[in-house]
Amino acid sequence: MNREKVLQLLNKYIKNPNLKKHLLAAESLMRALAIKYNENPEIWGLAGLIHDLDWEQTIDNPEKHSIIAAEILEKEGYPEKVINAVKIHNHLHGIEPKTNLEKALYSCEEITGLIVATTLVTPSKKLADVTAERVLSKFKEKSFARGVDREIILKSKELLGLELKELIEIALESMQEISGELGL
Repeated sequence: MNREKVLQLLNKYIKNPNLKKHLLAAESLMRALAIKYNENPEIWGLAGLIHDLDWEQTIDNPEKHSIIAAEILEKEGYPEKVINAVKIHNHLHGIEPKTNLEKALYSCEEITGLIVATTLVTPSKKLADVTAERVLSKFKEKSFARGVDREIILKSKELLGLELKELIEIALESMQEISGELGL
């Protein structure tokens, strides 16, 4: 799929600039994870970029989140592996991820929210000044960034054999590479 067409589809469904930044961060992280696991960075990045396509439509119906996105992506002719990963990433559905792509999107994309929150409480508000140790420290503070589901993130160990600190390092580095796009 052409990234430009993906961005056009996102712009059709997503208006919130912070949500768009989350999707860019997830895309970057998923590309980095694809490289780590010898997978296709284009497909994995696409899944990260498009995974919350229906967020604004389903904000009041979280049980429909990712189901509507999967339907839209199917109509648009997206690859089945991307559609499945998007659908499965919403843990409320209780669908067990099977492929590495599904497991990565399911358990890893939430870490981007914790990294952004950590960045915003850093005096410079710059990703360049955030360390993995700082993010790990904030991860342990249950009252910090309450919307980040830590239990889902911790499943990355079980699903991918990925230690939390390594996930944070991969996510932080990938996000630092696109810090300009993220405004951080």
